Amino acid sequence: MEVSEASHQIIAELLAARTGQHLTESRRWRVNSALAGLFRELGISNVDQLVCLLAAPPAGLSGRDLSQEVVEALLNNETYFFRDKPTFDQLPAEILPELAHRRRDTRRLSIWSAGCSTGQEVYSLAMLFADQADRWEGWSIDILGTDVSHRAINAARSGLYSQFEVQRGLGVTQMLTYFDETPRGWQIRDEARGIVRFQQHNMLSPHPGRAPFDLVLCRNVLLYFDQSTRAEAFARLASATMPDGFLMLGAGETVVGQTDRFGPTAKRASFFEPLVQVAPPARRKTA
Repeated sequence: MEVSEASHQIIAELLAARTGQHLTESRRWRVNSALAGLFRELGISNVDQLVCLLAAPPAGLSGRDLSQEVVEALLNNETYFFRDKPTFDQLPAEILPELAHRRRDTRRLSIWSAGCSTGQEVYSLAMLFADQADRWEGWSIDILGTDVSHRAINAARSGLYSQFEVQRGLGVTQMLTYFDETPRGWQIRDEARGIVRFQQHNMLSPHPGRAPFDLVLCRNVLLYFDQSTRAEAFARLASATMPDGFLMLGAGETVVGQTDRFGPTAKRASFFEPLVQVAPPARRKTA
């Protein structure tokens, strides 16, 4: 095995241990580009040198978690407001009204966005509720966004977006209604953040507090897992979803042939319902 191949394998194993994501051959091409900024900061030029620093960090890197910085750089934080709008539109049209009917006695609704990245999905959900404030008056709404990336969660908590980010998926009316333009960027207003909270969390760990949830969104996250890890993730998601709740996956994802924990819902693309409630698997070890 050549040294460079061995180095790539070490980086792949680090990513899998920390996040469960598998760096397949088809994704290996992006390693150098994803790590380019870290290379420049460290004064190195390739993965081989990076692995040497990981194995024996010099005194100048004391106090830094270089391995976590590598993982953060490799994560794909692609997201935008109201992503996959035709699918997202099913939430206010069908899913949320159905959940409102099912929870009419308690008037409580809890939602988990797993792999929320920098928060656009969570704030999109909050805007849906704010748009129908009269409909949800008197309800307790809790929206939790989690991501394995500490950097992404900090960005989500700030609620501050660039001009490019805020224009992706939002119309002018939404921008002016829910954001304030500041010298630093577009700041989300309180109307869209009062019912949201964020925390760093690995979805392969036991589900975060206040579970089970009425609605779980896990979109375009499972694509990066191998078959066994995906099965483990589905088990986690099943234990975190109410028996009469919903799981929302990405537009190109499905449970069919992937798990027996969820089944498709009638005429609702990308939405699935729990079939069997089982105890979650033993907690996996992380590096």
